[in-house]
Amino acid sequence: MLTAPLADGAELRALEPWLAPEFHAFVERNRAHLATWLPWAERIDSPAVAEEWLRGYAEDQARDGRRLFGIWLDDVLVGGVGFASFNAAWGTCELGAWIGSEASGRGLVTLAAGRLADWAMRTRGLTRVEWRATVENTRSIAVAERLGMTREGIMRSALPMHGRRYDLEVWALVAAAPSE
Repeated sequence: MLTAPLADGAELRALEPWLAPEFHAFVERNRAHLATWLPWAERIDSPAVAEEWLRGYAEDQARDGRRLFGIWLDDVLVGGVGFASFNAAWGTCELGAWIGSEASGRGLVTLAAGRLADWAMRTRGLTRVEWRATVENTRSIAVAERLGMTREGIMRSALPMHGRRYDLEVWALVAAAPSE
């Protein structure tokens, strides 16, 4: 199995369908914490639903599309990061991440998202890595800032969640244009 170290006791691993029971248990432990910002946190209500959700990512990854990774701390799943979209032909992707309350504040999301952004740009040659967060999600916006992203603007009323519509801030890293 492929893993990438992030910090002492922390590593990034592929979050695959066979890990659905562990992923579901993570969501159960953190549902209230996650559901504030992530619509899917309320839908993952059984291992079967978790497996279906993870399988969608695995199938997309097999087509060189979006993909998902877990963050483990001392062999316990505590969060995740992934490409909500990944389009190699266009050279663009969108990163997203989450962390459980037990691992919050350790910098693991920033480390994991940085690793994926670096892979997308350096290894895959993508030109643009996006990050989107509701304007109220100051912790997520702080990750974009720590990654060196530029705030590009606000998508008004872009995310329906909890019976209302939220504005999303758009942040991005853009590769430097090659010299002529």
